[in-house]
Amino acid sequence: MTRRLIDISTTLKTGIISDPPTALPEIDYVAHAAGALEMTAAFPELRAEDLPDGEGWAIERLRISTHNGTHLDAPWHFASTMDNGARAITIDEVPLEWCYGPGIKLDFRHLPDGHVVTEAEVAAEIARIGHTLRPLDIVLVNTAAGDRYGEDDYLVRGCGMGRDATLYLLEHGVRVTGTDAWSWDAPFYYTARRFAESHDASIIWEGHKAGRARGYCHLEKLGNLASLPDSGFLVSCFPVKIEAASAGWTRAVAILEEK
Repeated sequence: MTRRLIDISTTLKTGIISDPPTALPEIDYVAHAAGALEMTAAFPELRAEDLPDGEGWAIERLRISTHNGTHLDAPWHFASTMDNGARAITIDEVPLEWCYGPGIKLDFRHLPDGHVVTEAEVAAEIARIGHTLRPLDIVLVNTAAGDRYGEDDYLVRGCGMGRDATLYLLEHGVRVTGTDAWSWDAPFYYTARRFAESHDASIIWEGHKAGRARGYCHLEKLGNLASLPDSGFLVSCFPVKIEAASAGWTRAVAILEEK
């Protein structure tokens, strides 16, 4: 048996459409020549030309949120409570056991942009792939947004998971889900249009808000899900440990055992 690792994270970078304009990440790159000047400040009488090839360190300085790039949302992101009244846990409190386990992929690329996935659609897709949900399965959703990351239409592409669809997974013991779209919910563009017609606030962030009933985490901005099989792989998505935070970045990886 050989082990194959598939990167299911997207690259954190500037200059692409990965988030709304007010939430885009910013990265300042300090190249080796500038790093040499920084090193001379730390070592009196050191000159940049004294260093090999006049090079110092290369480093980057970032201005980002915990929700830029591929990240794991903690229950605290969705609401202050979970499990019908308990304090919602933050990212540093998420059990490690939630973040490593068997994965399945639900292929919803055929669903229209803005569609809100139902419980029946989730059950039908799980039946199609011949899987029986088990506690701590990690359920990944492949949407039409998956191959549009960084493109101008990324934020309005893909379907979203409804409250009942999310609760269906959670009631079977799932504690981590994921999507290759910007949000677990349908793109805001479509939800805003529906809300303008209905004035029903319950449709806003309904998949996220399912966490008030049952605490769970989800991954957002995953990548490369189309390359995964429907099942038969492990997912590793341990988040960066940030005190009292609503999310943490992760290098999400799918692990396949092959003959």
